[in-house]
Amino acid sequence: MGKIIAVAVPKGGVGKTTTAINLAASLAVAEKKTIIIDFDSSGACSIALGFTPDKITGDIFQVLSLAKSIEKVIHHTTIPLLDFIPACVTTYTLEQRLDKLSNNMMFIVNTIRSIEMRYDYIIIDCPPFIRGMTTNALAAADSILIPMRAETFSLHALGKMLDHIEYVRKAFNPMLKIEGIFFTMYEPKTKVSAIAMAELETNYKQYLLRTIIPKNVAITEATFHGIPVVLYNAVSKGAQAYLGLAAEIMSNKQKSYEIVSPPKG
Repeated sequence: MGKIIAVAVPKGGVGKTTTAINLAASLAVAEKKTIIIDFDSSGACSIALGFTPDKITGDIFQVLSLAKSIEKVIHHTTIPLLDFIPACVTTYTLEQRLDKLSNNMMFIVNTIRSIEMRYDYIIIDCPPFIRGMTTNALAAADSILIPMRAETFSLHALGKMLDHIEYVRKAFNPMLKIEGIFFTMYEPKTKVSAIAMAELETNYKQYLLRTIIPKNVAITEATFHGIPVVLYNAVSKGAQAYLGLAAEIMSNKQKSYEIVSPPKG
């Protein structure tokens, strides 16, 4: 049975989609059969994987609207063990309809879980907000992976995310676990990085992963070329960091963490 991991945090610009793509690619390179499911209406995963509109034959929206089965929208990537389900919500009207479809939580959960026997890992890239598809992803997931940047806004978003995880556990998915929190685009010699790291170690140490994703030009260039960084430059610091993240997740013993809020004041 596959492990379903939602990559989520209610903030844009923290490397969420980049993490979903490169983590999934690294797991596939490690010979784990993996699929990425794009729950974000922006469709950024398609760009990062080099899927232009003419290469896409179906998407998650068509599954949720009952136009196609989930098996019909699975796309194979250039990595043999990596599959992909895109999101192609190209107009405001379709985005509104997707928002309405997201209310059918049990159908979405059952649809995702219907393919978990076929994969070792199912990685869900969530939109940068909590409601709708992110909540559905957390209801379906075994765990949540939280990327964040070393900045005040990311720390605020982290607190909001942890509160929502507690809500989802109580309301929909008591087995939801925290896979871990980790830094992306990290610059170790800056004061803000040191402050953010100290904040996490003080208040959220039990969630912190060992892996840190550095700010690395190879990651940005790989996205521009529409391929995971492990294919673009496998020896780069970015590729090695994502391979390390995959290794850490594969060895994760999946402790069931209680949500701990930071001290007030």
